[in-house]
Amino acid sequence: MKNEIAVIKPGSIAEEMEIEIGDCLISINGEPVKDIIDYKYLICDEYVTVEIQKKNGEIWELEIEKEYDEDLGVQFKDAILDKPQSCHNKCIFCFIDQLPKGMRETLYFKDDDSRLAFLQGNFVTLTNMSEDDIDRIIKYRISPINVSVHTTNPELRIKMLNNRFAGNVYDRLKRMTSAGIEINCQIVLCPGINDGIELEKTIEDLYKLYPTVENLAVVPVGVTKFREGLHKLDLYSKETAERQLDIVAKLQQKYIKEIGSPFVRMSDEFYVVAQGEIPSTDFYNGFKQLEDGVGVIRLFRNNIKDSVSDLKENIKGSFTMVTGELAYNEIVNAADIIMKANSKIKIDVIKIINNFFGETITVAGLITGSDIIEQLKNKEIGKHIIIPDCMLRKGYELAADTEKIFLDDITVEGLGKALNREILVCDYTGEDLISIINKHHEEV
Repeated sequence: MKNEIAVIKPGSIAEEMEIEIGDCLISINGEPVKDIIDYKYLICDEYVTVEIQKKNGEIWELEIEKEYDEDLGVQFKDAILDKPQSCHNKCIFCFIDQLPKGMRETLYFKDDDSRLAFLQGNFVTLTNMSEDDIDRIIKYRISPINVSVHTTNPELRIKMLNNRFAGNVYDRLKRMTSAGIEINCQIVLCPGINDGIELEKTIEDLYKLYPTVENLAVVPVGVTKFREGLHKLDLYSKETAERQLDIVAKLQQKYIKEIGSPFVRMSDEFYVVAQGEIPSTDFYNGFKQLEDGVGVIRLFRNNIKDSVSDLKENIKGSFTMVTGELAYNEIVNAADIIMKANSKIKIDVIKIINNFFGETITVAGLITGSDIIEQLKNKEIGKHIIIPDCMLRKGYELAADTEKIFLDDITVEGLGKALNREILVCDYTGEDLISIINKHHEEV
């Protein structure tokens, strides 16, 4: 049933009011609960009347006095209490269109849902939203919202998204920011299409909406080997990546003088491809754009430097760390730092070539379990294999307690059995790497 309750948190209001798993939430203060956004905002008041349908069909009306912003302490069977809104764009750079056949059905679903943008940080294009949807965002103060802009040039955006309604994004951004809705923006940069002069114009347009548009991330397009029949896209080379970094650096210097922040930041991949210097910690302003791959390398270096002194001296152990081509040198450097701190710790770093999606995909987050198995099965490997958690699928279709799983449906447990090793999952920023090594060791 719609709005079915799947979890009751211990000590919660729901437990106290004898709400049970399998009960359904009907309304709050007489207002039907359409989805999770309704729930989160209707439940905020200090005095609420909640209508619950019990499993036997009986209707309970509960009057509840609570703290402002305190919720019932429940989790619902469906995360957003509704079917997620699908995307009607046909973006020339869409990664889902580049997936091979035969994968898990949910991987082919294109969401473009503002509720997931608010709850899980997903990016939306705003093209699949009605004016009523925009009104609802403003009414409920759904903020921040993450928006994939790509370009503020209306004609170009229509072409890039293959959607005749895509050209009004800047007007919609202005409307929401005028109402105080905070927005984080993203640009997927495609060589020769929305970079260069077009990129400069888009950044300048979005900067006019600062500070309600606080951050802008620029990431390079990902190109798999499954692009037959799709728009031809190039990859960034050292020279073309340098060119984009130079364009953006001039704007960043101007913005730092004006607001004390660079406003726009390029993902780490641009710096690695261009063989450039990674910016300092201060540049990343608290690392708010890590999900876009912005500042991950700098934070990883910081975490290793700050935590290596916690490495125990009276331990030994052998570990194999796996990563993609993009982060390989960085992981090797981290392993060297750890082994210098304790020579009894042995760490091998193995670069996994992405045969599943194609060698043009170099990020660790798109490595599959099958590629790890195939490329490690005939190698000498450590007693423990360490993988970053970004390799594991996250999404609205996976419940919180779902088994950890790679994009190709191989589980962490399955990987361990195939390689006859214990698999250790590490935060992709390396925050818990030293503690993992300390925990899974042998006494000297």
